[in-house]
Amino acid sequence: MAYRTEIETFGVVGCGVIGAGWAARALGRGIDVVAWDLAPHAEERTRAAIERAWPAVRKMGTYPGADPTRIRFLDSIAEVGAAADFIQESAPENTTLKQTLLAEVDADTPPDVIIATSTSGLLMSELAANCADPERIVVGHPFNPVYLLPLCEVVGGQNTAPDAIAAAMAVYDFLDMKPLHVRHEIDGHLSDRLQEAMWREILHIVNDGSATTGELDDAVVYGPGLRWAAMGTNLIFHLAGGQDGMRHMLHQFGPALELPWANMEAPELTDELIDAMVDGTQVQAAGRSIEELERLRDDSLIAVTKALRAVDIGAGKIFAQREARRFDHGAVRWQPGDTIEGPLELYRCQVEPEWVDYNDHMTEAAFLTAFGWASDALFRYMGDDEGYRAAENSFYTVESHINYRREALLDDPLRFTTQILGLDDKRLHFFHEMYNEDTGELLCTTEQMLVHVDMGTARSAPIQPGPKQVLDAIWDSHQHLPRPENVGRVMEVPK
Repeated sequence: MAYRTEIETFGVVGCGVIGAGWAARALGRGIDVVAWDLAPHAEERTRAAIERAWPAVRKMGTYPGADPTRIRFLDSIAEVGAAADFIQESAPENTTLKQTLLAEVDADTPPDVIIATSTSGLLMSELAANCADPERIVVGHPFNPVYLLPLCEVVGGQNTAPDAIAAAMAVYDFLDMKPLHVRHEIDGHLSDRLQEAMWREILHIVNDGSATTGELDDAVVYGPGLRWAAMGTNLIFHLAGGQDGMRHMLHQFGPALELPWANMEAPELTDELIDAMVDGTQVQAAGRSIEELERLRDDSLIAVTKALRAVDIGAGKIFAQREARRFDHGAVRWQPGDTIEGPLELYRCQVEPEWVDYNDHMTEAAFLTAFGWASDALFRYMGDDEGYRAAENSFYTVESHINYRREALLDDPLRFTTQILGLDDKRLHFFHEMYNEDTGELLCTTEQMLVHVDMGTARSAPIQPGPKQVLDAIWDSHQHLPRPENVGRVMEVPK
């Protein structure tokens, strides 16, 4: 069976915290969402959840067409099945309920549509027991908040087809996630089993009165938690072994595993233990609402993710891939014979939330960031993309001049024009203008000189033939254009 992997409409069945998170992630990808939930006021609650999540979705970067209103609530599972290219069921963790829902979705959905369940620990084979076509049913287990965290565990059941696993992995990759194929069907999959072990220890330590919930969280946040964002426990312990790695680590610290440090069984959830857990987390919350803590969590995750982007590891690597995809999505590319009659218009955007200050004014540095994406659009137009850079070719900026004309505010629509001012075998001199697309006002200009570099030798090098052909075609037209007013301008205080 050739399952659908070109997704234009994402289906959500069950719109609790996880279902709404799936909807927000898909909407940020710039596609439509259709949803169904039997609970009273489900549509109202889901739209409110998406609205709360949307600032974080935007901070991570959205695709063209991304719009929180592109979700339609339908009256039946059959309508969702008819409209969706992929369906994600996210009902509560109840085997009987999920069996019933999955069987109904299966009966009402075309056979080439993958059906995934968001279960955090139930077995796929049991959940698909009542389905007529269990071959296309998979576990797609995300992590909360779904719209930010990239991990999605993909698990097949006894009857799941390998092609269905591959198709689900492709869809989750399309959604800019890290699909992890769990090759064996086990209770709790992988990540939740690891979390559960720590959770049991937390309950034991609180139950024994050895520490509070806040002290235990500090023990993670200021220590191993920072490492876990970039490396898992196994690679971290490999480093702990020094030059001999994991082997030395196990020989040196392995005997400690025989010490009675850990309690593998969970303690009884007595009223006293429940009170201690509740009291402890209330102290940690310090009067902040769930909504306030959600915003803090989201902002923290975004900050860590973007920090890891610089070292191309963990969630930062997924973010970098997402960023490249977003700016490649719909990018204009030069074709032989294209007519160039004036400055290029290759990039449009809105002023992003992270580009503004406390007054919602676009900051000075953000203007240069936006011009950087306009330059990226020029590079993609001429064929300087990820493949070109992977071959160790790139342009380096050697000089920039920026002139601020008008302020820009949050969500203002921006339009950029680009004019080449000079070109030779190694150098590219160009000029960007930034306009408010609604008012037509010129907001800012920048003039930049770039040199082409062979990154393998870290020396200037001739521009490769493909991009050079495009630049020559642009230059043939642009060298006859009037030079913009701000070109070559310098700062000085008249004497």
